[in-house]
Amino acid sequence: MRTCDTLQRAGYKAFVVGGGVRDSLLGLQPKDFDVATNATPEDVQALFRRARIIGRRFKIVHVMFGRETIETSTFRALQTDAETDEHGRVLRDNVFGTQHEDALRRDFTVNALYYDPIGDQVLDYLGGVADLKARVLRMIGDPATRYREDPVRMLRTVRFAAKLQFDVDAATLAPIRSLADLIENVPSARLFDEMLKLLESGHALACLHKLRDEGLHHGVLPMLDLILEQPHGARFVELALAQTDARVRAGKSISPGFLFATLLWQRVADRWQARKAAGEHSIPALMEAMDRVLDEQAAKLAIQRRHIADMREIWGLQPRFERTGRSAVRVLEHLRFRAGYDFMLLRVEAGELPQELGEWWTAFVEADPIGREALLNEAASESRSGNGNGTGRKRRRRGGARRSGRAAAEGDASAPEPEGDSAAGSDSPAGGPSQPAS
Repeated sequence: MRTCDTLQRAGYKAFVVGGGVRDSLLGLQPKDFDVATNATPEDVQALFRRARIIGRRFKIVHVMFGRETIETSTFRALQTDAETDEHGRVLRDNVFGTQHEDALRRDFTVNALYYDPIGDQVLDYLGGVADLKARVLRMIGDPATRYREDPVRMLRTVRFAAKLQFDVDAATLAPIRSLADLIENVPSARLFDEMLKLLESGHALACLHKLRDEGLHHGVLPMLDLILEQPHGARFVELALAQTDARVRAGKSISPGFLFATLLWQRVADRWQARKAAGEHSIPALMEAMDRVLDEQAAKLAIQRRHIADMREIWGLQPRFERTGRSAVRVLEHLRFRAGYDFMLLRVEAGELPQELGEWWTAFVEADPIGREALLNEAASESRSGNGNGTGRKRRRRGGARRSGRAAAEGDASAPEPEGDSAAGSDSPAGGPSQPAS
């Protein structure tokens, strides 16, 4: 309201546009609101105390109010001579035009609706309201040409169809399979942003299956076929995405690092097991498997470093969760314990790890200090008898040789216990599985 009002008072046109209008008309809660105006980016920036111009292909302005950011763009012009690459992808687009031209430049008719919050009026140039009522997703203009201009539109078609539960117009759907390889030409950072939107849509599982159906996964997650063709891999991914969808619909936060860790885990696990079978030590084998998979994926999807760090820690904790012994106390203190624990429970539910292991860890997390000590003693007893998950090794004397860093990484049962009860206190994480916000 303030963004539109300020622009209109300064003599410019200003409308809420896109998904905010679409979702409001559908009775959904919009994720955010964008504004379109005939003011240039420099004009917009001059009117607001906190505003910055961003973008290369097309300049826009981020107008900020507290934690809220209103993405404000200038009406775009129709172009017949835009700079493109050899595949038809538009590379530079800083040409401004009229509101009607701007509507024709948008992707789908349902996203080309303009709402004036001051005059309380919706402008519909292309039949978007009729398509909303019919629950049809229709591309504006020739679909093949529009996909060539921006191949990400193919991913958006899949995402919106799954999120809104709309039928895709036949002409809009037809070219996707033949043009799917164009996804290879999209910058990896932009591809990551679009993939994250898809995973955070609340319909990630449906989107992922639709991506595969249309042949779009090759440029995004090349190993998706491998995952979904293996029963245990498919179940693991489907469980993870189903939990993610449930959290999104409940308005809870999700962790991108956790999400991508689940999607790429099967590839990591397969390589890890193959290296162990070849005689490599468990921890170096896991580290090498992680490096190889992340290197392969980096060329396709520019996963941000902070998310990669989370993924590595989640994966790196898994060997330590496969043990039940004194080292469990130190695992509980790990910064990413909750994420690693939830990940381990997914592996249990998918049948990758024994049910008893998940039950032991859940009991350990939820127990008070006395209960935890009893569980540790029970695990040690079972380990000595050869029936448990522990290592069965005898503890070394304090004066004994120092453990190697590699053994420490595995959570060797020979480690001395930490002093005090802080690691096993009642304020430690407890409760059922839930992805962390951080």
